Amino acid sequence: MNLIYLEILGFIFATAVIIRTGSRLSKYGDIMADMMGWGKMFIGIILLASVTSMPELMTGISSVVFLDAPDLAVGDIVGSCAFNILIISLMDLFYDHKKPLTSVTQTGHIIVASFGIILMSLVSFAILMPDIFGTIIWIGEFILLFLILYFIAIRVIFLYQKKENNFREERKNTYSLTLKQVVLRYILNAIVLMTAAMLLPYFGEHLAEASGLGQSFFGTLFIAASTSLPEVVVSIAAIRMGTIDLAIGNIFGSNIFNIAILALDDILYTKGPIFQYTFPNHITPVLGTIIITAIGIIGIVFKEEKNGNLLLITL
Repeated sequence: MNLIYLEILGFIFATAVIIRTGSRLSKYGDIMADMMGWGKMFIGIILLASVTSMPELMTGISSVVFLDAPDLAVGDIVGSCAFNILIISLMDLFYDHKKPLTSVTQTGHIIVASFGIILMSLVSFAILMPDIFGTIIWIGEFILLFLILYFIAIRVIFLYQKKENNFREERKNTYSLTLKQVVLRYILNAIVLMTAAMLLPYFGEHLAEASGLGQSFFGTLFIAASTSLPEVVVSIAAIRMGTIDLAIGNIFGSNIFNIAILALDDILYTKGPIFQYTFPNHITPVLGTIIITAIGIIGIVFKEEKNGNLLLITL
């Protein structure tokens, strides 16, 4: 019983560290976007998403390399993707304006969200028909499609953001810190956050087992929710600072980065294609993520007031 209390305390401590460093990470990411001219959407999709997705990465690696639990790795990824989209609903609560959150973001987020739908659709095919494309050595050919589409998405997003540079507000000379200081502080906070975030799957798995949930649907959902905590903290902090594109970019970027993690998990699982060892019930959160992401795209395109008499397009 004492061991369970230690697991709970460890989970709470890691959560507190993530809340503290996540807020700072959003702050310095916002400043970097202005100083470097990369745009808040691109910073959120690339830098923040890769940092906040570290728990999914470590959970996947430990699941396929040490635990021989490929189903847990896939469940964590698809569960985290579903949970990430639901985070937008939570962020909308912290956005105190008349319009829905998704209606005031850059239209460019549609590109990332659309790539997310494409990748999640491929995941659903891989779950239902894991042998349709065959294998290369032990690696499923679906995984190659995941990686190709991920890098295409990054390239397209970069070109879009570069095109939009002339329309972005510049604040390069309004900060007392130098670019070097900002980058250094961002890296330090990122390292601390990743360290704490990588502890969450460890404590989450042990708490799930101690509660009797184990690798069940609810156990996987609990682990997925805990690994999505960095996205929650960083995105809400970004919303409070008014950097909406940073927050939305972090969410949609995390989802496409998660699919790239799934590709890495398959490569590391040398027994065969990871989807051949996956239960088909994971199709439920995958389809749910696709549907909710599509609703998010509608919300970005459709601009409407938050009014009880008007249609509210928000997550």
